[in-house]
Amino acid sequence: MEIAEIKKGHQLLKSWAYKWTPLDKGYTDKILYVNLSKNEVIEKAVEPIVKEKFIGGRGYGLRLLWDATTPTTKWDDPDNEIIIASGPIGGITQYSGTGKSLVVSLSPQTNSVIDSNVGGFFGPFLKFCGFDALEIQGKSNEDVIIVIDGVNHTVEITKAPFEPLNSHVLAEMLTEMYADDEKDKKNIAVVSAGAAADHSLIGMLNFSFYDSKRKLVRLKQAGRGGIGTVLRNKKIKAIVAKIPGVKGNLNNVVDLKAIMERGQRFNREMRELDDSQAEMRTKGTAHLTNVMNDYDLLPVNNFKFGSHPDAYKIHSEVYKSRFTQGIPDGCWIGCNMACAKGVDNYILRTGPYKGDSVIVDGPEYETASSLGSIAGIFNPDFTIEANFYCDTYGICTITWGTIMGFLMECFENGILNEERTGGLKLNFGNADDAMELLHQIGRGEGFGVIAGLGVRKLKEMFAEKGWGDSNFMQDIGMENKGLEYSQYVSKESLAQQGGYAMTNKGPQHDEAWLIFMDMVNNQIPTFEAKAEALHYFPMFRTWFGLVGLCKLPWNDVEPENNHEADEPAKVPEHVDNYVTIYKAVTGKPFDKHEMIRQSERVYNFQRIFNLRRGYGIRKYDAQPYRAAGPVTVEEYESRSERYDKQLMELVGFDPSGKSTEEKMAKMREYRENRYEQLLDAVYSRRGWTKNGVPKISHLKALGMDLPELIELVAPYQED
Repeated sequence: MEIAEIKKGHQLLKSWAYKWTPLDKGYTDKILYVNLSKNEVIEKAVEPIVKEKFIGGRGYGLRLLWDATTPTTKWDDPDNEIIIASGPIGGITQYSGTGKSLVVSLSPQTNSVIDSNVGGFFGPFLKFCGFDALEIQGKSNEDVIIVIDGVNHTVEITKAPFEPLNSHVLAEMLTEMYADDEKDKKNIAVVSAGAAADHSLIGMLNFSFYDSKRKLVRLKQAGRGGIGTVLRNKKIKAIVAKIPGVKGNLNNVVDLKAIMERGQRFNREMRELDDSQAEMRTKGTAHLTNVMNDYDLLPVNNFKFGSHPDAYKIHSEVYKSRFTQGIPDGCWIGCNMACAKGVDNYILRTGPYKGDSVIVDGPEYETASSLGSIAGIFNPDFTIEANFYCDTYGICTITWGTIMGFLMECFENGILNEERTGGLKLNFGNADDAMELLHQIGRGEGFGVIAGLGVRKLKEMFAEKGWGDSNFMQDIGMENKGLEYSQYVSKESLAQQGGYAMTNKGPQHDEAWLIFMDMVNNQIPTFEAKAEALHYFPMFRTWFGLVGLCKLPWNDVEPENNHEADEPAKVPEHVDNYVTIYKAVTGKPFDKHEMIRQSERVYNFQRIFNLRRGYGIRKYDAQPYRAAGPVTVEEYESRSERYDKQLMELVGFDPSGKSTEEKMAKMREYRENRYEQLLDAVYSRRGWTKNGVPKISHLKALGMDLPELIELVAPYQED
C-alpha cells in the first residue's frame, strides 16, 4: 500500500493540545502521561523532591514505575508502564555523547524492573517537544501510533491498522508520513519494536535517527529485558516525535561558553588520538573483536572459551572494510565519536527481504560476538545479516546470541535433538540453521517461539521435560536474574564476575567493565580494592543514565597525559568535563563527589525496587558457574596449564596425578568461595547488609530514607 492510502486507514482516537514552554536549565518539569486503556493524555508536573533525588533518565523512570505499579503487577498487566526519559544534559549539541535516553519497565524476562539505555533522536526530541519524560500505561485493543507533535503542540493516539511491524520499513514509512518535506525528515524520530516482539519475551525497541548524509533512517536499540515485548503487548505500533528543528541553546543552559570549551577540547582529542587509541571513527566498538580474542575474553561456544583460531575472520579490520568510511556516523547531533558504524547497500541473502539492498546498523562488538563467536560462527556475512534481522524483527542481539550459545551447547550434549528442535541442527558453527531459527522467531513459528522465552525459562522447561540435568544447565545457562549475559568472558576476572552478577537488572556491562583493570593490569588485587571499584564504577556509570549521556566519550579516547593522573582508570579530566557541563547546564553546585551521591540514591532505590518485586537479596546475585570457571572437562583441559598453575600457586593444591574431575572440583570450591567473599566486601562498601539489602543508616546518609523505602528494608536489617 502507498503511504497516502495507509494514512487514510488511520482513525483518530484522541487528540490533546498542550501549552508548550521552553526548557529551562535542561528541564521542562513536565511529564507526558498516556493511558491507552482510557485513551487519556494528560500533563503531570515533576515534583521538586523527584527532581532533587532522581535527577532524570533512569531515576525518573524508576520513580514513575514505582508509583504506578504494585509488588504483584505483572509485565503484561495494563498497569505496567513504559517510561522514556533523557536528562538535563541530554540534547545539548556542544559536547559528544549527549543523545541518550533511558527506557524503564517491568521486564517479561526478569519479572522485575529493567532499564535500557539507547541513542537516536527520540530522547532529545521528547524534551524539545516539552516533556522530561513520557509515561505510557494501559493497553489498547488495536494497533495504535502515538504522535507527539512539538510543532503544533498536540499529542494524538491514532488507530493504525495497515503499517507493517518490522522496524526498518516502519521507521522509514512514518518518517516519510510525518515529515513536511525531505529537509523535515531530520526532525522526525520513531520508536518501534518489530514482529518478533509479538512472539517472544525478548523484544527490544528501535529508536530512529535520520542520517542526513546518507538520506536514510537508521536505528539504535534499547535492547535489554524485553521492553519491546511490553510495547507490542500494549498494542503500540510506534511512537513518533516531531520538532521544528535543532539549533542553538534549546536546553537554555546557564553557561553555554563553558560547555563549548569542554566540547572543543574533547573534539581535539578525538581528532588527534582516536586513530592510535580506539579507532572508534573507523571501526566503532567492533575494534574490540580482536583485542578480546588476544586476551582470551571473546565468548566462544557459549562462553566455554575466550579465543579461537578462526577469530581472524572477524578481526576489526574485516569490519572496517565493510563499514562505510568518511561519514560522520553520530547517532546524535554534535557527537564526534562517529561510532554508529553502518554497512551500506548490503544485499540480504535470506528471509522475507531476500534480495533487498539495506543499510545494516553495526555490528558493534557485542553483536559481533553474540551473532558470531558465541555460536562458533566466524562469518561476518552471517553476523551482518543476523544483525539486520534482529534489529528489524525487534529482538536484542546480545540476548539472542547468548540464547543461541545455550541452545547449541544443549544440542551438542543431547539435551536437544532434531526431533525437539523441529528439524534444526543447532550444533556450534551451523550458520544456516541458526539463521533459520532467527526467521522462525520473526514469523512466530516452530522452535523459534520456544527460543524466544530466554535462557532462564529454557532451563526450567528442559529440566521439567526430563531432557537434561538441571545442575548442568544451571552451570552453562548464562543468565542472572533472568537476563542473558553480555559478551565478555569473566572467568579470570573476579571483579567482572561481580560487575555482571551483582547488577540490579542483570548481567549487562554498562555498570562495570573491570576486566582490564583486574585481570590485565592487576590494578585491583585485593578484595578491598575490588569492592571499591565495584562501588565507584557502577555508581559513576549510573550517572550517565540520569543525565542523558553516552559513556563512550568518557574513556574510549583518553587525554594524552591520562596515564600520569592519580587514578587513570577514572579518566579524571573527563570526569571534570562532566562536572563542568552539569553545572553549566543546571547552574547547581556540583562536584565529583555529589555525582556519585546522586547515583547512589537512584541505585539504592532500584535495589529496593527489586526487593519490593520479591528479589533484591544475596541469593539473586548468584552467578552461573561458567561465568567463574570451567564447567566441562573440555574447558579445563583447553587451559590446563593455566588452571594447574593456579591450583598450585593460589589454592595450595598439587594437581600432579589428579584426574581432571578432581582438579575441577578443587578449582570450583576455590572460585565459588572467592566470589562469596567478594559479595561480602562489596555489600559492606555499598552500605548494605550481608544479605545485600541497603542499611537504613546508609539510606539516611544519602537522604533516601523515604518512608516507603524504610518500610521495605526494615525487616532485613542486621542486629
